[in-house]
Amino acid sequence: MTINDAAAIAASALLIIDVQNDFCPAGALAVSGGHEVIAPLNRLSHIFYNMGGKVIATQDWHTENHISFASLWPVHCVRGTKGAELHKDLDLSLIHLILRKGTKENLDSYSAFFENDKKTSTGLDGFLQSLCINKVFMGGLATDYCVYYSAMDAIKLGLETYVIKDAVRGVNNPEGSTEKAVEAMVKAGVKFIESDNIKDIAI
Repeated sequence: MTINDAAAIAASALLIIDVQNDFCPAGALAVSGGHEVIAPLNRLSHIFYNMGGKVIATQDWHTENHISFASLWPVHCVRGTKGAELHKDLDLSLIHLILRKGTKENLDSYSAFFENDKKTSTGLDGFLQSLCINKVFMGGLATDYCVYYSAMDAIKLGLETYVIKDAVRGVNNPEGSTEKAVEAMVKAGVKFIESDNIKDIAI
């Protein structure tokens, strides 16, 4: 499948999920090959920006005593720290909105759309609706957590949802979680596409 229609891109958003230092090599919660998503995402950012689509990045922005640190994950993406910063190689000049999530000490947030209580909205859905955006493409980190939950919520909200295969990497914890996440997304109606199949016809 190739997406090469300017009108389709203009009614779409590129979601760049949590491409932060702590999720990249040498980070506190490093995803293997996490930095490899940056090049395709930068290229796609240019396409979306130049064709009238929106480019949105999410950023975990945790408190020092965030609830997730006590149970599942090491301390990561603490607000104001270098680990929480978006990776230096990500082209921020093309991003229309940076959405910070996981800001509440006692409530985690994997999805770009809802906190983990499944009720508290991040505001992203309303933002997309206000712009008449009905299609989202997403890449980033990690396939089996924040990308997965974002994609599943996008489907539930009625958005046509694509995950960019060469612009995601999984943490695979527990083992096999990445494969299971991909299977669940496909079953739910998420479409997987290579970045090369999103063509830049505006330049």
